[in-house]
Amino acid sequence: MLASSCKKEKMGNDNIKPPIADKVPNKLEKHGDVRTDDYYWMRLTDEQRNDKTPDEHTQKVLDYLNAENDYFDQKMAHTEKFREELFKEMKARIKEDDESVPYKDNGYYYITRFETGGQYPIYSRKKETLKAKEEILFDINKMAEGYEYYHLGGLNVSENNKLIAFAVDTVSRRQYDLQFKNLKTGKIYPEVIKNTTGGGSAWSNDDKTFFYTKKDPVTLRSDKIYKHILGTDASKDVLIFEEKDDTFGTFVYKTKSNKYIIIGSYSTLSNEYSFIDADKPNDKFKIIQTRERDLEYSVAHYKDYFYILTNKDGAKNFKIMKTPVDKTEKENWVDVIPHRDDTLLEDFSIFNDYLVLEERVNGLNRIRIKRWDNTDDYYMPFDEETYSAGVYNNPEFDTDIIRYGYQSFTTPASVIDFNMNDKSKEIKKEQEVLGGKFDKNNYKSERVWATARDGKKVAISLVYRKDTKLDKDTPLLLYAYGSYGYTIPDGFSTTRLSLLDRGFVYALAHVRGSQYLGREWYEDGKLFNKINTFTDFIDCGKYLIENNYTSANHQYAMGGSAGGLLMGAILNINPELFNGVVAAVPFVDVMTTMLDETIPLTTSEYDEWGDPNKKEYYDYMLSYSPYDNVEKKEYTNILVTTGLHDSQVQYYEPAKWVAKLRDYKTGDKILFLHTNMEAGHGGASGRFNALKETAIDYVFMLDLEGIKE
Repeated sequence: MLASSCKKEKMGNDNIKPPIADKVPNKLEKHGDVRTDDYYWMRLTDEQRNDKTPDEHTQKVLDYLNAENDYFDQKMAHTEKFREELFKEMKARIKEDDESVPYKDNGYYYITRFETGGQYPIYSRKKETLKAKEEILFDINKMAEGYEYYHLGGLNVSENNKLIAFAVDTVSRRQYDLQFKNLKTGKIYPEVIKNTTGGGSAWSNDDKTFFYTKKDPVTLRSDKIYKHILGTDASKDVLIFEEKDDTFGTFVYKTKSNKYIIIGSYSTLSNEYSFIDADKPNDKFKIIQTRERDLEYSVAHYKDYFYILTNKDGAKNFKIMKTPVDKTEKENWVDVIPHRDDTLLEDFSIFNDYLVLEERVNGLNRIRIKRWDNTDDYYMPFDEETYSAGVYNNPEFDTDIIRYGYQSFTTPASVIDFNMNDKSKEIKKEQEVLGGKFDKNNYKSERVWATARDGKKVAISLVYRKDTKLDKDTPLLLYAYGSYGYTIPDGFSTTRLSLLDRGFVYALAHVRGSQYLGREWYEDGKLFNKINTFTDFIDCGKYLIENNYTSANHQYAMGGSAGGLLMGAILNINPELFNGVVAAVPFVDVMTTMLDETIPLTTSEYDEWGDPNKKEYYDYMLSYSPYDNVEKKEYTNILVTTGLHDSQVQYYEPAKWVAKLRDYKTGDKILFLHTNMEAGHGGASGRFNALKETAIDYVFMLDLEGIKE
């Protein structure tokens, strides 16, 4: 069981002692190197986590997690009222009776709306006109009754508009039960298909044949595509494709033209696609281009061609090519939009008269509109110094209207319809910020550039109230992610206002590992360059201190998942730069996880982190793995959050990390582990429950600042 402790940590009641986990040494050997993991015993299987009558070992793990939660609750008891006030404050900014901008698809307008007091959305549609009678597809508030966690996904309407596929996850492991509903009768078909991805599905044009993606039940890798005939026993479903390479995943979709069903296979560095005519669901899928190492491509259809976004021919920032549908191999591909060294081509959309390109130049989004007949080619104008813009939801093919989203650190999210012919625009909706206090003119955003230790310039986007004085006493939250080429947008947040209005500066560091400055920026922050992600963040923190935005006594850091790995790394390297660190669902036990092929998603991650079965990768990854590099030294104040059912980063990674930190750390800085015992990687379900978790993160920092209300 748990041992008692004589250590004391500041914050709240100093007489409350943290739980100290038992040490049970477990030897892990690879390449002649032996690591001792004292907390390996904290691992539970899915079955153990869900067991209603846990065995002694399972109960011991649950007791530890609950003891950590109890310790947090006791030490933070003095903030309970403040947390509730913050929750109510953030909730009050949300328009409870809200609805999405309707979009039209195949003769129906589709709407997602919320009702006052409702945690979950209501999905509905109207035929041909918005004045038509509303047809409720799903009321998730009713469906979620009795569940601690509930997520509906994978909505997919058949071509005849009479049927809809939907998928439900009630555990938060991203393993969905797939079902079908008759939209005319309201009847739900009896077949339930277990362990699907939820999305990654396609109806054939016969309105009865449905293709879907299943997961490996242990690794959760999406590895099989099945064909289901509506109304038949799911156990009789036909396996259409199996992805046998365990570094790849698979999915299936229908082209926007509704002409083809496409199966895709993907890894970090390679893709492969195959297709059939959507009118002929029993045909054999034909490969477009066989997979090759370092050849990435994705596929859309227009008239007699497949249009392909690809890095072929060394196009590091990608280009668009096309190939005839009857001659799809890469030797037939020809350039449509050539590669540009200064422009990352992120995505494209096809309309009957237009090709729309989503680009990134010097870190900023651009939307380019080009007529197929070459009579017009232009960029949408955007004025702010930092912002986020992207094509939104455009299922219609034959239209002059493109819908896009726009927001910035100071401008609430807007949905805008842009007429590509006459260049007029209509703001269909701007996010309402209720509560009566928000005025965008009270806030300022800017972008500055820190110089990293190797001379590279790293952008930092900042936002703060105009009346916030910037000096060494200013509290500042520095956030980053920095992996998988994912670029966090400079977007608006209503919850963030609770920090800004209390004098905080929010800073987003666009460190290497993202694609903020193009594909090279990503490649310079992965594999043997991963350390750049960590040092970029540290150098951004130093820049903000040196330029009088804050000081080490008032600077905070936050990141989640792979961004939680970043938090773990900077805590081992330069914990003194921050007064507090929030690590959400952190990927911190890099070595043990990446050596265990039974853990979900491990093998597909080799191209991101490296394959530690090869000694050179093992040595490099071991040099930064947060769990393996915990030292006997003074760490700063730390809050670690996780979910018991997390499928992306297993809960035991942060749990083990906290246990080891408790044993090694010196000094009296606070260390918390808070586990949501009902949720997974994305946290609580429901739009209000999630705010309670945000309130925990914020109060942790505000309390350290001495801000009590």
